[in-house]
Amino acid sequence: MSKISIITSFAGLWLTSYLSDNNQLIFGFFLIFTFGILHGANDLVLIHQIENNKKTTFVKIIVSYLLIVTGSVVLFTLLPLLALLLFILVSGYHFGEQHWASLIENKTSVRKLFELIYGLFILAVLLYVNAAEASKIIFEITGLLLPLTFFTLSTVLLSILLLISTYIMTREHSDFKKNIIEQLFYLIVLVVIFKSSSLIWGFTIYFIFWHSIPSLNDQIIFLYGEYSLVNFKKYVKTAFGYWILSIIGIAVLYVWAKDLIIFDALFFSFLASITFPHALVILKMFKK
Repeated sequence: MSKISIITSFAGLWLTSYLSDNNQLIFGFFLIFTFGILHGANDLVLIHQIENNKKTTFVKIIVSYLLIVTGSVVLFTLLPLLALLLFILVSGYHFGEQHWASLIENKTSVRKLFELIYGLFILAVLLYVNAAEASKIIFEITGLLLPLTFFTLSTVLLSILLLISTYIMTREHSDFKKNIIEQLFYLIVLVVIFKSSSLIWGFTIYFIFWHSIPSLNDQIIFLYGEYSLVNFKKYVKTAFGYWILSIIGIAVLYVWAKDLIIFDALFFSFLASITFPHALVILKMFKK
């Protein structure tokens, strides 16, 4: 999957030369609303599969899922700064876990910490190279205006933590050593892409080609035993209803609040609300 991610990422980088910032924004949202939302649309089916040996009804699963989403929305309304911090932490671990799931066999606490730092580093670099745009969106969500130096210091700190955790991982995981050079190359590629793109477009390239599509692959294998075009169609057919509901939810929120906050902020708030339960489901899936 990494080779596919590289090819599609460079294709996305190539498109930046032909798309205006506005068109990058439109195309970015299109990809996120299709593949991005789709990769989390089968959460209820996944959790039902995970809990198949337990006395858990599908109704209870739906209620639990909706409670988490509703709680996230309420948290963003009442305590937006706390909600945003949780979103970044959860997303960071979720991204790191997805990226390294098939590369490291042993599941240790050190590995979990490394995956968290790795994912947070990716996000930090993305925000650092688009600091002005990121600061504006964070202000719209939380009312807190962060100085641009905050993004610089965060990136430097996470770089140091990533180096330390990488050194520890090389000592404790023999299979980790095999992938260091290759993964370093991927990081360099991502930095180049982030530097050459707007915040939304850079996020789109990573979120779709480095996270969502590999996640779709893992979920299909978990549900159906192997990845194939037939199984992909099964996945899409099962997820279609949940995907439509998510799109309707985004549309309703936008119409309701478009005059209150900018759409970028609204979008990230909604994305956070569905990320919390999705990250829990995928965590359970990898444990299974």
